Amino acid sequence: MTITAPRPAHRAAESRSLPARLFLGAEDDPRWSRPALWAVLATAFVLYAWALSGNANAYYAAAIVSGTQSWKAFFFGALDAGSFITVDKPPLALWVMGLPARIFGYSTWSMLIPQALAGVAAVGLVHSAVRRAFPAGVRAGHVAALVAAVVMTLTPITVAINRDNNPDTVLVLLLVLAAWFCLESLRTGRLRSLLFAALFVGLAFNAKMLQAYLVVPAFGVAYLACARVSWLKRAGHLLAAGAVLLASSAWWMVIVDLWPAESRPYIGGSTDNSVWDLVIGYNGLGRIFGQGESGGGGGGAGFGGESGAGRLFNDVMAGQISWLLPFCVAALAFAVVTRVRRLPSEDAPSGAAWLVWGGWLVVHYMVFSFSSGTFHPYYTTAMAPAVAALSGMGVVVMWRAYRRSRAWAWVLPLAVAVTGGWSFVVLRRTPDWAPWLAWIVLGATLVAVVVLVLARMRAQVTVKVAALALAATVIAGLAGPAAYAVTPLQSQVNGTNPTAGPSTGGGMGGFARPGGMPGGGQFPGRQAGQGGTAGTQRPSGFMRGGVSDSVAKYLVANQGKATWLVAVSSAQQASSLILSTGKPVIAMGGFTGSDPAMTVERLKELASSGQLRYVMAGDDRGGPGGRGNAEVTSWVQENCTAVDGQDGLYDCAT
Repeated sequence: MTITAPRPAHRAAESRSLPARLFLGAEDDPRWSRPALWAVLATAFVLYAWALSGNANAYYAAAIVSGTQSWKAFFFGALDAGSFITVDKPPLALWVMGLPARIFGYSTWSMLIPQALAGVAAVGLVHSAVRRAFPAGVRAGHVAALVAAVVMTLTPITVAINRDNNPDTVLVLLLVLAAWFCLESLRTGRLRSLLFAALFVGLAFNAKMLQAYLVVPAFGVAYLACARVSWLKRAGHLLAAGAVLLASSAWWMVIVDLWPAESRPYIGGSTDNSVWDLVIGYNGLGRIFGQGESGGGGGGAGFGGESGAGRLFNDVMAGQISWLLPFCVAALAFAVVTRVRRLPSEDAPSGAAWLVWGGWLVVHYMVFSFSSGTFHPYYTTAMAPAVAALSGMGVVVMWRAYRRSRAWAWVLPLAVAVTGGWSFVVLRRTPDWAPWLAWIVLGATLVAVVVLVLARMRAQVTVKVAALALAATVIAGLAGPAAYAVTPLQSQVNGTNPTAGPSTGGGMGGFARPGGMPGGGQFPGRQAGQGGTAGTQRPSGFMRGGVSDSVAKYLVANQGKATWLVAVSSAQQASSLILSTGKPVIAMGGFTGSDPAMTVERLKELASSGQLRYVMAGDDRGGPGGRGNAEVTSWVQENCTAVDGQDGLYDCAT
């Protein structure tokens, strides 16, 4: 079956000025539409930017600080200003946060406000994409777009990650831009828009590598099914888009791998110092199959729970992303049935919109649910745009069917019942946290369903009845995620594994913070600040990732002309020292401590040239070279001098 996108309709001539259109909308827009959008965007900014503090994920914060000190470190995404090793992701997201830090100086705000603005921009783009999916002049498109914007704003995991410095916020913005242009190409028939879509997916690849490509199947299927050109041209256009995708994805990778290895940093997370290995292994197949990750482990159960069809509904994940998944399934199923049966749909979303957003959601669900590698809850923020768009479009089409068709009037009450029931189940998993909320949601669900059923049975859906049903439906669907969404504002977000809502005690995804909220806590068995929340009050003698305050002061006082302050085993140790001292620190084993970045020959060279004097040895990761690097450990212990009174510190000056 070929689904044809509707032809664009010409809008009425605009009589409002540009500023008036910006703040009030076009002449034929509903009067409430644009002001309501601005209210949602303002709410989003407050949620994403309220009371930001600390360094968020110290790993990326250290790289941003280093990028302000060295353009070389900036370009490569190096952890340290001396450019010994990169972070384990491409640097585009670091550039977004690092440029303001270079201009205004490094601070929490210069680093995280760009993230908040990116999150707000993604909300606005989802609104625009959903509105344009409807024929011009259809008021239902504005309703669907507003619902989508609200859902996107209130997705709990999206609020948590947009207050953080992980690359997922930039990834989502770029992918939403890509979806917007893909839908525009199908709406207008312009190849240029399709090429822009490919460009933005490629840029997203440079934020988080292969995860960006999860949207490509949805875009490709939608274009093949809905493009307003011949099949031969569709194939040619997709090939052209593929070329743009390849170029925009690979340019940084090609530059880095062609750069002489001895004059650039080691590629963190790789096994052979190449970006290609990072793409395929640690950030690629290793995430899916649990193999090839440096310390990744496999099994995938450490943060997001065991892999399987129910992963996104388990105790750790459910409160982050699953609230409206049942509603989205109902909306997609209804859209498929109505299009297969060729029911009238003159004022419904285009088939292309259902394919793009539906395909986006299905592919992400399958990959996130069944991947066996390391899986963090915040990865699912990439599902939020699809959940939002499908929720907005689904509300409109099911309401239309409820009003116009007795045969399909049951679809909306059923979708509301399932969604509200699931929200009740999720809220009852933490009965000590806002215990009244679950019962309010259950009551609102019952009210909405009863009103909808009785009103349709009497064939009297008046304005008052519709308003009551709408209010109850909103509470049933959004009260739970809204309550979860505000919790990150109450405490610092855990930069390593940000989540929202109360602690469920499941897995490692819901660390309890003061007051029972996750996100500000720490890994069991680790000291605060070691890869967790940065910027919190530290007790006297606090160990910065295994390096005490006294050792840090000694190193700063005795660095001399050395390029690096010290060499430590892992990035978790190095990040804390970089942030606290502002000095370059070598993370010899990368993020996990297992990267083969440091060799005995390299260490000898750095020590003999005076670029490195001090090395920390005998830590909990098996030596200064990372786990199992016995040669480096032995060389340090045999050829360097232990510093008196500074436990674990060796002086390798010749």
